[in-house]
Amino acid sequence: MGAALPFFIDDLPGVWRGDAWAQAPQRAVDTGHEQLNAQLPGGGWPLAGMTELLLPIHAHCEWRLLAPALARLLADSSGHAVLVAPPLEPFMPALQAAGVPVPRLCCIRPVGSGAAMAAAWACEQALRCRDVCAVLAWLPQARAATLRRLQLAAAQHQALLWVCRPAAQAAQASPAPLRLALRHQGEQLQVQVLKRRGPPLDVPVLLPARSPALAAALQAQARRRGRMQAEA
Repeated sequence: MGAALPFFIDDLPGVWRGDAWAQAPQRAVDTGHEQLNAQLPGGGWPLAGMTELLLPIHAHCEWRLLAPALARLLADSSGHAVLVAPPLEPFMPALQAAGVPVPRLCCIRPVGSGAAMAAAWACEQALRCRDVCAVLAWLPQARAATLRRLQLAAAQHQALLWVCRPAAQAAQASPAPLRLALRHQGEQLQVQVLKRRGPPLDVPVLLPARSPALAAALQAQARRRGRMQAEA
């Protein structure tokens, strides 16, 4: 028999070393935050997998994190983004100021005793829709089996999926390839990478709590109110 050819695992398509996670062949969407992109495989939000966002109760900081990617994603396509079971009415003027085309946001709010199951079902169906380019769902009561189905649907349909869950769920296992814990820290948004395809990250990523566009919009609104009060 002839001499065996040298075998290099790096030559296999789709295979990458753990220490080369930043160059992993993964389709991703720019998060709009350079500091966060530098810590994510593929340099952004995974297009074929679920991203789990873990938030403290009443800490609605997910929009600050996700608005830049939503704005860019919807600007580059003709599709829609689906919001499933948001706990509060999204503040549309702030999203508009952040560049998100509000008319292309579709909101689904299941009600009744079966709302949790209906929300998970709606999320899975939205992922299968060709006209949907992103799904953002709030599923505080989702079980492991439900999350596995959503992860599979996102992978099969190459969709962008964010699922918001309580921070108390951080200790539980999850099929999401990317898990982030969010919390406000003064004027900053602290993003802790709990799980990624690569080595652990001990130091949180710090982002401004408000985007420049939103801060400018709020300042302009405050000035208008001040002028109106002065003229009254």
